[in-house]
Amino acid sequence: MLSRINAMGVLFAIAALMALALAGGLVLYAILEDPGSNSYALLAEAFLNGRLDTTTCYDGDCARFEDKIFVMFPPVPAIIALPFVALFGVDFSGFVLLSGLAFGLSVWLWWRIFEGLKIDRDVAVWLLLGIAFATPLYFVTIRGDGVWFFAQAIGFAFTSLAIHQLVRGGSLVLAGACIGAAFLCRQMAVFYLPFLFALALDRYEPLISFRREHIIRALKLGLPVAVAVLVYLAYNYFRFGDPMQTGYPYMMGADISEGGSMINYRLAEHGLWSTAYLLFNTVYMFLQGFHLKFGGNSMVDPVGLDAAGTAILAASPFVLFAFFAPMRRPVLIGIATILVIAVPTLFYHSNGYSQYNVQRYALDWLPIIFYLLALAVSEKDIRGLALLVTYGIGLNLATMTFLALGLAA
Repeated sequence: MLSRINAMGVLFAIAALMALALAGGLVLYAILEDPGSNSYALLAEAFLNGRLDTTTCYDGDCARFEDKIFVMFPPVPAIIALPFVALFGVDFSGFVLLSGLAFGLSVWLWWRIFEGLKIDRDVAVWLLLGIAFATPLYFVTIRGDGVWFFAQAIGFAFTSLAIHQLVRGGSLVLAGACIGAAFLCRQMAVFYLPFLFALALDRYEPLISFRREHIIRALKLGLPVAVAVLVYLAYNYFRFGDPMQTGYPYMMGADISEGGSMINYRLAEHGLWSTAYLLFNTVYMFLQGFHLKFGGNSMVDPVGLDAAGTAILAASPFVLFAFFAPMRRPVLIGIATILVIAVPTLFYHSNGYSQYNVQRYALDWLPIIFYLLALAVSEKDIRGLALLVTYGIGLNLATMTFLALGLAA
């Protein structure tokens, strides 16, 4: 018993020190953030001026339509940034700080969720370390200066809050409003509705019923999401004249006449969605290991990290414990939700590029995996969980060290 306690204590100390180093890196990124890097600042400025179009674009993922420039992404992250842009102007450089606050909120919410599910305290601590520092959540937080990553950090916090409301017996209306806000950050969040409704039911209640109280609960959860969907359709209509148009056909960065990134070539040669992406995206989502590229005649010089990332099972192996979750109704519906969200992204032109030790699109469905982990992992599994979480944190720290040394591809 003493040797086990000592081994676990050493492992926890190692994991905690590495997590502290990563937290320090996040603080440093927030301090050193450059202005003029996140297009949501431009969109917030446009909202303040009563417009939907922006004066310029800080990245390639903007649309040019009828001689106007539009930030293509959903609007809620810009609304989050709006008061800060109002105070500090369009050069506001606190997006990493804001994503860091969302990160802290998300971790606290998952602590509360684990408490509500009554899982062992030590297991909860290790799961939280894994969620915070061994999943894509850390990467999108530290890269909150980019429009794509900031949207994911904010969307993850809203999704976590929705799950928290239902696990802790909170408001269905607030849960629906949160998943509606998450949808206005990351569109795939709308598919969480069946999973959330399953969480709202007692164990022996039917999933489908025409009883008055059942219908009222469904409306409380669903109507705020319906409002969010209508807002998004109207937002698209007033930008592009079509409620279903998100602006990708008008993307400014897709021209490859003078060269371009992998994404530009994909859009030019295969389009937004294609079966041509299936093998690449599947391998990188589930199989591809950590990849530091070497060059030179002797292949001994490190030249860069693979910008297409590392598979979720390789970078965050502790998520495999979710396989042992009991097959309860929310678990089954959660698995179906994961498939509905994840499978289409395998045919998408981007797998989250650029990224280095993550598959950031997995973050859209990882909250369900975290719920499954809470049901699957018990105190008897804690040594395996601790080892895999520590490995994941260490791999993340190694990645950030290589990036700090200038080895980004």
